Amino acid sequence: MPIYHHMGKVPSKRHTVFRKDNGELYSEELVSTHGFSSVYSLVYHCQPPTIVKEIRDPYDVSPRVGRSKHLKHTSLKGFQIVPKADYLESRVPVLVNSDLHISLAAPQSSMGDYFYKNSQADEVIFIHEGSGRLKTGYGSIEFHYGDYLVIPRGVIYQIDFDTEKNRLFIVESFDPIRTPKRYRNEFGQLMEHSPFCERDIRRPENLQTYDEKGDFEVKIKKEGLIYPYIYGSHPFDFIGWDGYHYPWAFSIHDFMPITGMLHQPPPVHQTFETNSFVLCSFCPRMYDYHPQSIPAPYNHSNVDSDEVLYYVEGDFMSRKSVERGQITLHPGGIPHGPHPGTVEKSIGQTKTDELAVMIDPFRPLMLTEEALGIEDKDYYKSWLD
Repeated sequence: MPIYHHMGKVPSKRHTVFRKDNGELYSEELVSTHGFSSVYSLVYHCQPPTIVKEIRDPYDVSPRVGRSKHLKHTSLKGFQIVPKADYLESRVPVLVNSDLHISLAAPQSSMGDYFYKNSQADEVIFIHEGSGRLKTGYGSIEFHYGDYLVIPRGVIYQIDFDTEKNRLFIVESFDPIRTPKRYRNEFGQLMEHSPFCERDIRRPENLQTYDEKGDFEVKIKKEGLIYPYIYGSHPFDFIGWDGYHYPWAFSIHDFMPITGMLHQPPPVHQTFETNSFVLCSFCPRMYDYHPQSIPAPYNHSNVDSDEVLYYVEGDFMSRKSVERGQITLHPGGIPHGPHPGTVEKSIGQTKTDELAVMIDPFRPLMLTEEALGIEDKDYYKSWLD
């Protein structure tokens, strides 16, 4: 999110002498994207960030594809993913392609004895159930039900959960995550017609500096492998930082839906974008107010993209028998639309309480072996009377 932010102590000029009270230099680090051509932050460490004492054998966490090519409307029962104690082990990829991985997770424990870094993908973690704190060297962010946690690639983090009951919907994007371009002016500011603004963005707070030496395990993910690194100093040893590259949070409950006299298409619900997919938030809203309007969405043929919906809460006027945590995948190339009877039923309705996350990838998605294990195999027949 391109908003300048700073915390802690930083020198008045970049790349200049910045000393501790004992006369030693702080260690400056540039964390940059697209080489030196996109957003970046300057971080000041108590110890050099290069102190690595050991690199242990990597292990494979690549998604195991169970169905690579398909042309069938698919539904997954997301809450059938079995909870696991460990955060990383609980992450189960279900829909993947070369641009993004969509995972479900039900972690029961906080990340107390290791840190994690995704070195290749930005992560968006949607909090369906649970609360806690995202901890990084940049500061911490409190999170609750309905929050999107946006963690740029390269950020080392830990998550502390308040209880054992947690459900997460996780998107790993190999393209940078950004707010929709059409909502920003030439200076990067979100404009008046945007469904959310900078006031809704929660940035890191409560910077705590851990100037500690020892053995600190950082699990680093790259190209489907996790490399356990043993750092010689605490990863959260930031004395200060400033820039545009840092984790942030946004609540789906702060998304203000755009409505109209007639049915509005999904792009009005867009929340994030990349070069390879868009992410939208479907939130409680007033229905269309034309006297002859049909609130239920019309039939739609996806030509250039798949469509994924993750159902969070509420009643969905276009679907029957929707469950919390359910995922539907409507592949590009065939039409989808409202279930029988839902169009007529929607006429005259004034509002909806639905809550869902939608992703439209521009390249086809594949189902993993774990996804096949929670598939509703007869979903494609649900349009039959």
